[in-house]
This record gives sequence, C-alpha cells and structure tokens, in this order.
Amino acid sequence: MKSSLSPRDIDRIVEMAWEDRTSFDAIKLQFGVPEKEVINIMRREMKASSFRMWRARVQGRKTKHAASRSEDVNRFKCSRQRRISNNKISKRK
Repeated sequence: MKSSLSPRDIDRIVEMAWEDRTSFDAIKLQFGVPEKEVINIMRREMKASSFRMWRARVQGRKTKHAASRSEDVNRFKCSRQRRISNNKISKRK
C-alpha cells in the first residue's frame, strides 16, 4: 500500500468506495490506489459484516467499473459531494 496515504485520504477512499456512482477508476485517478488495494483498505477499515455487505453490493455493479457503465452515467461523484480539485478535499461544513 502507498505509505503516503493520510488517515483523511483513507477515510475519503472508503467514502468514495461506498458511493454507487464512484468507479474504482475514479479512486485510482484521484489517489493512485488500484481496485485491489481499495478492497484491501475496505477490508481493513470496516467491520467484517460491513465489508461482506459492501462486497456483495459492488460485485458486478456496472457503475463501479467505468468500462461497464452506460453512456448516461458521465460523472463519478455523488451530487452531494463538494467539488474536489488537485486530489484535495474541499472544506466540509
């Protein structure tokens, strides 16, 4: 795993992984963490039952893989998410 990930980055990766419209490709683009490592982070950061529930939900989900998405899904962030720039999270209220 990349040792340069801060606790805040890890929290954001977990949050993005939970979002249905955020693809693993978007997480890799923003943080440089591939899908396999995202899965390892989720396994490490979550309770076992929560991890199993998440894995069951994302396995086979087309929106989690950009290549499998339909063309009408053209964004990767949740509508409630604040704008992200330069791999930094904008201030949250």
